[in-house]
Amino acid sequence: MAERPPRIAVAIPCYRVRDHVLDVITRVPAQVERIYVVDDQCPEQSGQLVQERCTDPRVTVLRHDQNQGVGGAVTTAYRAALDAGMDIVIKIDGDGQMDPALIPHLTRPILRGKADYTKGNRFYRPESLAGMPGIRLFGNAALSFINKLSTGYWPLMDPTNGYTAIHTSVLRRMPLHKLDRRYFFESDMLYQLGTMRAVVHDVPMDAVYAGEPSSLRVSRVLPEFLVKHLVRFFKRYVYLYLLRDFNLGSLYSIAGVLLLAGGTVFGLANWVHGAMVGQPASSGTVMLAALPVLVGIQFLIAFLHYDVSHLPTEPLSLDLEDER
Repeated sequence: MAERPPRIAVAIPCYRVRDHVLDVITRVPAQVERIYVVDDQCPEQSGQLVQERCTDPRVTVLRHDQNQGVGGAVTTAYRAALDAGMDIVIKIDGDGQMDPALIPHLTRPILRGKADYTKGNRFYRPESLAGMPGIRLFGNAALSFINKLSTGYWPLMDPTNGYTAIHTSVLRRMPLHKLDRRYFFESDMLYQLGTMRAVVHDVPMDAVYAGEPSSLRVSRVLPEFLVKHLVRFFKRYVYLYLLRDFNLGSLYSIAGVLLLAGGTVFGLANWVHGAMVGQPASSGTVMLAALPVLVGIQFLIAFLHYDVSHLPTEPLSLDLEDER
């Protein structure tokens, strides 16, 4: 008996994309079975435009009564795709900056059983960065490093890239109601996938900017993203290194923090005492303070090395698909 072809859906969140969304839909390849256009209370009524002018039978328009942000719009499309029994869901923006021709490249690693989730990476080829504004280049580079720490996916770059594909067997087990509803959505997806130990692959793509003003302001989101990433790093650490497992990385991190904190407190206490009595600390006291600090830093470096070297390699979808 021949194996059935995969059922693939596309999610297109719509907010101020009236000038581009119809063209994006026409370029979605034939292998896609369904296209979910989510009008996120768009002031330009993008959903109504699609409903009136688009004749593609694959298209379903979903509407929000209130704006929920890109995360809320994509989550709505995810739920619709799950209800319809889709196998893979691709998220693509409606502003024309993501080429639908790349959809086969995003789905291929998932279909071959090599990944649970794929995402675009505009940093892969130096040539693709030629058209990227400098402020976006800097902001994405900074966010990429912070994202590595909070999600554990150290090889990945371009975490804010929203061109993604996910196997629905993994999506079905994600807490969709907990996902961030705004610009942190893509990073939050990676954090949730990291706690599940899902396999994530980057797919090279070119950056395309057609002159549209971006509502994402790096100076505004960097502090907000930093706080959210730090919170998720500690959550990931507690879950993976204290609750789910207690391993060599756990010992490295605990010993590192205790030694670093102890040496720092001891050194500061003796420095303050010496300043108050007018007597400098002895060389022995300095060594007693410096040694645990240096050893603690080495232990924390060892923890990071352990974290980097223990990426998930076996896709969850291989086992989860059998449970459907």
